[in-house]
Amino acid sequence: MRVAGLMSGTSADGIDVAIAEITGMPSEIGQGGGLAVVPLAFDTVAWPEAQRRTIFELFAGRATLAQICQANFSLGETFADALCQVVAKAGLALAQIDLVGSHGQTLWHDVAAGGRVTSTLQIGEPAVIAARTGVTTVGDFRVADVAAGGQGAPLVSIFDWLLLRPPSALGGWRAVQNIGGIGNVTFLPPLGGAAEPLAFDTGPGNVLIDWAAQLVSDGRLVYDRDGELAAQGAVQSDLLERWLAHPYYRRCPPKTTGRELFTAGLAQQMWEEASGRPAADVVATITALTAASIADAYVRFAPGPLAEVVVSGGGFHNPVLMAELRSRLTAGLGREVAVIPHAALGFAGDAKEALTFALLAYLCVHGVPGNVPACTGALRPALLGKVTFGRAGRGVVR
Repeated sequence: MRVAGLMSGTSADGIDVAIAEITGMPSEIGQGGGLAVVPLAFDTVAWPEAQRRTIFELFAGRATLAQICQANFSLGETFADALCQVVAKAGLALAQIDLVGSHGQTLWHDVAAGGRVTSTLQIGEPAVIAARTGVTTVGDFRVADVAAGGQGAPLVSIFDWLLLRPPSALGGWRAVQNIGGIGNVTFLPPLGGAAEPLAFDTGPGNVLIDWAAQLVSDGRLVYDRDGELAAQGAVQSDLLERWLAHPYYRRCPPKTTGRELFTAGLAQQMWEEASGRPAADVVATITALTAASIADAYVRFAPGPLAEVVVSGGGFHNPVLMAELRSRLTAGLGREVAVIPHAALGFAGDAKEALTFALLAYLCVHGVPGNVPACTGALRPALLGKVTFGRAGRGVVR
């Protein structure tokens, strides 16, 4: 099937659209078997500025029920439009797309005391996408895993588990680290063994760095492009040690987090704690916090000896963050570990999450569970996603 995946993450910096040819089926959970995902096209379509402001108003809880309802349909229209743009740019027609998988835009991921996820909400109505494109659309993936007792994340672990397990010749486990708004990792055991994977959110990825860039620039910047601000500063070790004391980092997996915990209010508090220090030093220290929290997670929770770390997401494009990560991994693990781009495994890092939701839609319509209970903490495998049919049931497997 030719499947499109749509994704807008915690940073809400755009809609990622990936198109892939997907064939075969996993022979069993934990092995890709004959499953193949061949990327055909990828692009990121920026949110219209007014709509992006609306999303951040929704993040902050400054919205009525009517506004949330309206945004659900409005964002669905924009997801559909983004898909149409990328399909046309790729020289394809909508009639050549068999299926769409849309993550939507997370507004709230409700984590109770103790770390149990009790509910989750994504908007961007899949029925609108199906109506505008005529293509059967699968959406609302997270809720089935949460209903089965899981965290509803990281759902990307299914992609990692089926397609990215390392060969035994690598000599150890592979950590697949995404650094988006929030950071998440999947620890993958080598092929041929019986060990299970482990996945969880490591903590903030770019979300606090983005807030810091906005505060430093009085709102002119929405992120620290190429780490330019952080490169001008020096890490303040006392502040870093204080910020690393956040209890989330010590919580045992499975665990997930988001803007509900690492909020604009927290960024403002950190900014005030750093009062009197050069602004560039504050950005450098917050950048180091992301790297240090990832390295700390590996030291605490990696289930086996690491041979390789594979990085995707916007954070990979920040050279200051990547240098910090390499340095802190070496210090924490007591040895150097190869840190490589996701593209080295055959999948562009920026397209990874959108490809995951294409894969999840494909698994859904074939009746194959899309979660990995060892990673999300669910009590059982679950079919993920709700299906809205396109014209004449296109995308339905008979």
